[in-house]
Parts: sequence; structure tokens; C-alpha cells
Amino acid sequence: MSLLARIGLVSMTAFSLLHGACAAAAGGTERAAGASEGIVQDCPHCPQLVAVPSGRFVMGAAPGEEEAEQLLDSFRRRSEPQRPVAVGPFLAGRYEVTRAQYGAFENASGHRARGCFRWTGADFEIDPQTDWRTPGYPQDDNHPVTCVSWQDAQRYVEWLSATTGKRYRLLSEAEWEYAARSGTRTARHWGDRADIVCGHANGADRSTRSRVADAVNWSGADCDDGHPYTAPVGQFEPNAFGLYDMLGNVGEWTEDCWRDDYRDAPSDSRARTEGDCSMRAVRGGSWDDSPVALRAAYRVGSPVVVRLYSRGFRVAREP
Repeated sequence: MSLLARIGLVSMTAFSLLHGACAAAAGGTERAAGASEGIVQDCPHCPQLVAVPSGRFVMGAAPGEEEAEQLLDSFRRRSEPQRPVAVGPFLAGRYEVTRAQYGAFENASGHRARGCFRWTGADFEIDPQTDWRTPGYPQDDNHPVTCVSWQDAQRYVEWLSATTGKRYRLLSEAEWEYAARSGTRTARHWGDRADIVCGHANGADRSTRSRVADAVNWSGADCDDGHPYTAPVGQFEPNAFGLYDMLGNVGEWTEDCWRDDYRDAPSDSRARTEGDCSMRAVRGGSWDDSPVALRAAYRVGSPVVVRLYSRGFRVAREP
């Protein structure tokens, strides 16, 4: 197994192949223009937020799920043991953070970062000329930001907190999975079926294999979701909590330090602060992942410094 696969840098697809802007907003929290009831936005360039209710759920892959999905052995048992988790109320980003929103942060803060891992046609390599503005494929400002490290995401939520007076952060793993499941107990919020993924999420598919260099043999869905790379946020139906793209589009950084299973994990939704904190958990799968990775229980760990062209993040905010 390659080092990149072991640390979770690359997608399941690659592994199987390889072996103030906000300060200008007055009046604090406001309703997003034209938004549905219950959606809040703290400034014109802030992410829209959805209130996630408190509740309890069973976290982790169901018995037999990973075998049924034919998940590679090296990726199995990371979502075990299953356990009940109590989750308090919080607000979650309705969408993944977009390029426009991240650009407002960079313009206001002066934060700069370059260098991003991308597929070269033979391997994942870091390209020093690549960054969130130029990830190696076409995007517009309504696409999710990519090529951001966990550290970049932390700077972003710190900036949002400072400019809005609200406490922004990344979701914990437990919050993320609770939000992704949105009351369901199946592998995906639309059910267990992986063969209908193209109607529900943006993952590796026919269009990806036909457009990405030397990706013809990538593992992916035998359908076409219409997006060979990232899709603009909100192109697929939301889950029952009103959250979009919880599965697919881009992998999402979470707050938790990485542990390769759930032993000794808290029974509430706090982020894990023990383990290897030089690595953090990534959830949801991405546009270059096969359907096996587009599951609520799927998780990988990645170094906090890594920027990857198929990874972004979603914000959380305290009520």
C-alpha cells in the first residue's frame, strides 16, 4: 500500500488504482435573501447555516456494511465499534464552503497558501503552482473551495468568529455523521443502494473517467452525474436536515484528532482531542471517490498540512 493511501491523503479511487468582508455586515445574524425559513447567515459573505436539532443516533458502520460494500481490507474497521451518541443542537453549513466565501476571507485577512496534491495521470503529486483558485480543473465561485488544509480551514473559522462575534468551528466527527445520516440508519441518506448514487451525489463516474487524465480504469459508478469534477454546491437534493452534499463533491475536514477506530470515543458529540493530532478525520467522500466511499460511516485520516484538489470543508456554529 502506498504511504499516501495509508495516511488517507488519496481517495479510495486512487488507492484501488495505485494499490473584513463580513465586518461590513451590520446587525449580526440575518436571514439569507430569498432563503427558506430557518436558514441564517451572519454576513453577506458568510456561509448559510441550518439549525441541526439535538438527538441520539448510532454512530459507525452497521454489521456487514463494509463487507457488502466490498470495502478494501485496509480501510475496514475504522468505523467500529458502533456506539450510541448524544448530540446537542448546533448550526451547520447548508453547503460546503464555496470559493467565493473562502476568497472573501483571503482578501480580508491576507492569508495565502499555495501547493496542492493533484492527480498527474500516474500518481498524486504536489504541484507548487496549484492552489484553491487553480486546482487543476474548471470551477466558478459557486463551487466548493478545494486545496485547503485543515490549518487553512482553522484560519477561516477563526476569521469568521472574529468578524461576526459568533463561535464558528469545524464539525466534530460525531456531529458530521449525525448530520449526514439526518435520522436514517442506512449506509447513505437515500438508502443502502450504491447503484443509484448519480441521482443523489457527485462521485467518480463515467464523466470522471472520461475527463480526468488516465483515469479510465478508476473505480467508479456506472452512471453519469453530470459533473466530472466538483459540482456547484446544492446541485443534488438535500438530506432530511436540509444539508447539501454531505456525501460526495469534496471530502470535508472535521475537528477530530485521528484514531483508526472508535475505541474509547466519547458518548457525546465532542471532538476527539487525543490520538494523532497531526492528522485529522476527513468525511463524506469526494468527486473522485467510488460509491463505497460515499457513505455516512466512511472515514479517513490526513495530515493537517495536506492540501488536496478534492478536499474542502463545512462549518459549524454554536447556536
